[in-house]
Amino acid sequence: MKWIAGALFAASLLSLPLFAGDFYINLASQILIAAIFALSLNLLVGFGGMTSLGHASYLGVAAYFSALLTSRYGFGHGAAALISIAGTIAMAAFFGTIALRATGLGFLMITLALSQVLWGLAYRMSNVTNGDNGIAGLTRPAPFGISLDSAPAFYWFALIVASFAFLMMAIFVSSSFGSSLKGVRDQPRRMAALGFNPWMIRWITFVYAGFWGGVSGLLFVYYNKYIHPTSLSITSSAEALLGVIAGGTGTLGGPVVGATLVLLLKNYASAYIERWNMLLGLVFLFIVLVMPTGIVPGLNKFASLFRK
Repeated sequence: MKWIAGALFAASLLSLPLFAGDFYINLASQILIAAIFALSLNLLVGFGGMTSLGHASYLGVAAYFSALLTSRYGFGHGAAALISIAGTIAMAAFFGTIALRATGLGFLMITLALSQVLWGLAYRMSNVTNGDNGIAGLTRPAPFGISLDSAPAFYWFALIVASFAFLMMAIFVSSSFGSSLKGVRDQPRRMAALGFNPWMIRWITFVYAGFWGGVSGLLFVYYNKYIHPTSLSITSSAEALLGVIAGGTGTLGGPVVGATLVLLLKNYASAYIERWNMLLGLVFLFIVLVMPTGIVPGLNKFASLFRK
């Protein structure tokens, strides 16, 4: 039954551009980008027990690198993407070395502080980032000569990247390293006594999460053809964190569902309600009260009770 449901879901994703208008196709593309970003954050929050409020740093830095290299320095999209991801990984490695000196609330505050530094630099270094005006007039890549300027073409491109990202993160968390990561999350002292290095396991996960955050940043700037300092703001990180918690931490489907919920509320509710953040807060409160472990674990629990 699960295989049939999975096949139908995959078929609906693949065929979406065949029956949906450009608005819904573009919305689906945004959801896929947000899902990659939320999944990468979930590696830290759900599987590593490291709550971060600075994950937007990797999305924003990768997007800025790509924008600057292609628009100002004449790099092709392929070379710019590789350099952007390499720079993001290097930054994640450096930030991880600093942030992992602390745990719990200290870790959260350090990640927040580091992201705020980048956010401030993006605003202040107007000669590089164009400040509050952002960098506009960007173009999308054309992999294998295929233009991504149309909504369906970009959607299929984003779907391929998102599917690969989901698969790679699923392999990561289900591997022996993923098991050691969960062990460090739950019993760090016992894992250290068994000969594991908790700091190194967390650091590798931090860098890996930063890598996928950078991938989502590339898709973000390709989709919008524009980048602004708000992409580095605490709001971007907080929205992703809300999506992860609402969908269900420590699961693979939870961040996808949570990111979809946040994005739909952001796009639809903001059109009718001026203070849509208040509605998001109410929805989040409802989820915490009714399904404290998140939407996906909550639905699984209700389904198991129903089967019994």
